Amino acid sequence: MRAITAIGATQPGLPWGSAILVGMDNSSPTHHPPVTVQRAASVLLLRETTGGLEVFIQHRAMTMDFAAGVIVYPGGRVDQQDTAASGEVPDAVAAEHARRWARTSLGDLGPEQARFASAVVAAAARREVREETGAELRTSQLHPWANWVTPVGNPKRFDTFFYVAALEPDQQPRHQTTEATDSQWIRPEELFRACDAGKVRLMSPTRATLQAVVRHSSLAEVLGQRAEIVPVRPLLPSSPTSGQRTS
Repeated sequence: MRAITAIGATQPGLPWGSAILVGMDNSSPTHHPPVTVQRAASVLLLRETTGGLEVFIQHRAMTMDFAAGVIVYPGGRVDQQDTAASGEVPDAVAAEHARRWARTSLGDLGPEQARFASAVVAAAARREVREETGAELRTSQLHPWANWVTPVGNPKRFDTFFYVAALEPDQQPRHQTTEATDSQWIRPEELFRACDAGKVRLMSPTRATLQAVVRHSSLAEVLGQRAEIVPVRPLLPSSPTSGQRTS
């Protein structure tokens, strides 16, 4: 499986740091103790306003044991309850998601299991958004967007499936999670400026997924993307292949 691998220096406390993305075949280091990679889902909630596109973000609490103090999107790990809720995901939606996730770890499961696993991850995305913001998404609003895997060498590793979702007027997310100190709508450009000024911190997946959104001319164009998702599997600088670039 070919993936985009990210290598580069990391910022203290950030599992992805400021990795540089390069195209290369993924090679897993063997000198790190094995850590179970857990599936997770994260959703970029988007809306168009008179001032431009906005994204809903959360300021993660400093007390969290993973990615403390950084800006994140609503989301979290896939739980057992999501398996039962996967039956609420229409077959057509699960099949389309599986097609777009074909290059990720879900695609390695085979067609039938990939559709089932795609439905489970989508169910997790809906649940996390509901728990953390109060907004109830329809599965048809979830559009696969990106897939990032935490680098080898971290004490916690996640295989995170990112979605984009355009909210309707009656869907109003709010701050209601104890995992964050605040939640807000913000324009991507404002968020990037705050990060560059050192006022907030963004992990590479957070910034990269939002940068991919703003490259498009409209929200409709974002939602119209149908290409297969190319997974991103970063490597820490200490790994044997760090520093190598292959196009």
